[in-house]
Amino acid sequence: MAASIKHELAGRLGLVYLIVMVIAAFIVVKALHVQIWEGDKWRKMGRSVSFKDFEVAPNRGNIYADDGRILASSVPYYSLRLDCKAIPDTLFRKKVDSLSMMLSRFFKDAPTVEYRKKLWQGKYGAKPNRYLLVNKKKISYTDLLEVKKFPIFRERGTKSGLILERENVRLQPHRDLAYRTIGYLNEAKDGSFEGRVGIEGAFEKQLRGEPGRSIRQMMSGRWVSVTVDDPVDGNDVVTTINVECQDIVQGALTRQLEHYKASAGTAILMDVKTGDIKAIANVSKTATGYREVLNNAIGDAAEPGSVIKAATMVALLEDGYVHPEDTVDLGKGIYTHNGVTLKEARSPIGKVTVQGIFERSLNGITELVYEHYRQQPEKFVNRWYAMGLNKKVGIELAGEADPYIKYPGDKTWSGTTLRWMSFGYELKITPLQVLAFYNALANDGKRMKPRIVKEIRNGSRVVERFEPEVVSSHICSRQTVAYMKQMMEGVVENGSAKNLKNAACKIAGKTGTAKVAAGSKGYNSEPKYRASFVGYFPADKPMYSCIVVVDNPSRSVGYYGNVVSGSVFKEIADKIYTMASLMGDNNEDEEEKDETLPISQNGLKSDFLEIYDELGINVTEDEAERADWVMTSRDKEGTEFVLKARSVDMTLVPNVKGMGLRDALYLLENSGLKVGVSGVGTVSQQSLTPGGRVRRGSYVHIELR
Repeated sequence: MAASIKHELAGRLGLVYLIVMVIAAFIVVKALHVQIWEGDKWRKMGRSVSFKDFEVAPNRGNIYADDGRILASSVPYYSLRLDCKAIPDTLFRKKVDSLSMMLSRFFKDAPTVEYRKKLWQGKYGAKPNRYLLVNKKKISYTDLLEVKKFPIFRERGTKSGLILERENVRLQPHRDLAYRTIGYLNEAKDGSFEGRVGIEGAFEKQLRGEPGRSIRQMMSGRWVSVTVDDPVDGNDVVTTINVECQDIVQGALTRQLEHYKASAGTAILMDVKTGDIKAIANVSKTATGYREVLNNAIGDAAEPGSVIKAATMVALLEDGYVHPEDTVDLGKGIYTHNGVTLKEARSPIGKVTVQGIFERSLNGITELVYEHYRQQPEKFVNRWYAMGLNKKVGIELAGEADPYIKYPGDKTWSGTTLRWMSFGYELKITPLQVLAFYNALANDGKRMKPRIVKEIRNGSRVVERFEPEVVSSHICSRQTVAYMKQMMEGVVENGSAKNLKNAACKIAGKTGTAKVAAGSKGYNSEPKYRASFVGYFPADKPMYSCIVVVDNPSRSVGYYGNVVSGSVFKEIADKIYTMASLMGDNNEDEEEKDETLPISQNGLKSDFLEIYDELGINVTEDEAERADWVMTSRDKEGTEFVLKARSVDMTLVPNVKGMGLRDALYLLENSGLKVGVSGVGTVSQQSLTPGGRVRRGSYVHIELR
C-alpha cells in the first residue's frame, strides 16, 4: 500500500517536472526567437514607445528695408496648454477660481465660470487631461510674461502644469506697406509654411534655413525634449525699398484711387543711376476698401497707350527721319489708312513741329511712322527690340509677364498694326517694363536692370551681394537722348502735362490715356481707360524715375493721364525731392570743383571759421550765425565760402554726409548709435536714413571717400 502510494507520488512529481521543463524550454526558445529573429522589430517598437522624433523649425530670416528697418520678421507666439494631472489637488482647489478670473480678464472671450468649468473638467473628468488647450488664441512673448504671473501658472517646476507650444508668426511691422511685394507665407503639404509670392517666395531658399532634429523621451511619466541636431536659421534679405518713399508713393496712389473711384493702380519709384526700386505700390479696389492684392507692376502686361510714343520718337530720331524742329502739316487731325480713321481729341491741328507733336501727345505721330516705315515695318520694330522693349526686365520676383511686341509676318500683323503700335495699341507691356525704358533715357541712355534686393546677410556677414547691373550701355545715341529729354521737359512746360509745372522741382515725362478693350466687344462698348504718367525728376539732374498707372477711373470725375496719374506723380516728386533736399541727397549745395578754393567738408562751424581765418578766406554765413553745425559751398564766383545752417536733432538719425570722420562720429555716437567705418575722406554714404527716429544701440555704417 505504502509502496504504491510512493510510486504514484513519484509519477505525479515526474509529470509536473516534465511539464515545468517543457514550459521552461518553450520560454527559452521563445526568448531566443524574440531576441534573435524578432529582435529588431521589438527593439524598434520599444524605442517608438520611449522616444519620439520631432523636427525643430529654424528661425526664418528677416527682410530689411534699405536702411536696416525690418519689413518682415518671424515673431514667437505661444499656445497655452495645461497638464492638469501635474497640479497638486490642494493647490488646484485653492487657486482655480482666481486663475479662472484672470484668464477671463486676459482673453476677454468667456466669463469666469466658463473657464472654471473647463479647468475643473480637465482636472477631475473621467481621466485627467494632460494636454488641455487653455485658449485657442496664441499670445506674444510679452503677454506670456504676464500670464506666467497668474495663480498656479506662477508655481515653479512641474506644479504649474503649464505647457508652452511656440510657433513663429510672420509679421510685417509697417502693416500694408509694399505688402504684396514683400510677400507672405502659405501652408505647405507637410503643415509647415513657405513663401510663394513676392520677396518671401523669390528668396524662400535663403530665408527658410535648415530644420534641426529633436528627440522627446519619456522620463518619469513626462516627455522631455532633447535636441540632437540644431536647426540652421535662415539668412536675412536686404532690399532696396525705402520705407519713407514707400509710404509717400503708396499713400498718394491710394488717395487718388479713392477720389477717382478707380479699380486699381500701380506706382513705382526707381533710382535712376542704380535701377534700385525704392518703392512699389499695387493697390486694388476690394469689398473692404483699397489694398494690395496682385503685383500688377510686374504681372499686368497691357496696352500702354501714349507713353509708348517715346519709343516711337526714339526710332524716328535714330533713323534720321525727323528732327525736333521739323514742321509737319497735320491738317484737320483726321488720318485714314486701310479703311481705318483716327481722329485727334481736338482739331484742326494744322502745322506743328515734331517736338510739338510729342509735347501735345498728338496721334499725328502715326503719320510720321506710316510715311517712313510702311515699306520697311521690320526696321521700326527692330529699333524697339534693340531698346529691349520685347524682353523681360529680369526682376527677381516671380510672375513677370512677357511683353508682347508684334513683328511683321506674325499671324496677327495687319495693315493697321504699324500705326496702332506707334501710339500704344496692339502690344502689351508691364508698368515696370515701361519704367525701365524711361529710366534709361533719364540715365543718358544707359539701361539698368531693376534691382529690389541688395544683399543676403547672415548676421553681420554678407553672404551674397547683388551689384547694380547695366543691361545696355546705350539704348540710343547721346544726341537722341538729348532730344528726348528736351521733348519730355517740353511735355510739362508746354504740352499735355502743364498742370505739373509748379512742382517743387522740374519734372520731365510723358502722359498716356489708353482705351481698354472690353474683351470681344473691343473698344466700341462703354469705354474704360488706363491713365498713365511716366518720367523722372529733377529734369536737369535726374535722381528718380517714376511711373503711375490708374485703371478704370470714373469718367464722371476724370480719366486723363495728366490729371489722374500726373497729379500722383507730382505729389510723389514734391515730397521725395523735399525729403532728399532736407537730407542733403540732391547735392544742390555742391558746386563744381574750383581750384581757387580748397575742398571743404560739412561740420562744426567754429572749426571752419578758425581755419578760414587762418587761410584768409572770405566767409558768408547766410543765416547760419546761430548754428553750431553747417554745410559749406562756394559762391557763384568761387571766391568765398558760404555757410548754411544744418539742424541737428539728437533724437533723429543725423545726416553726416559730407562731414569728416571726427564730426560724423561725434554726432552719431552722441545720438546713441554704434558706428562702423570704412574708407577715408568725407562721408559719402550712411546705412541708416537721416531723419528716422533713433533707436539707441542700433548699428550704423558710414563709408568715406
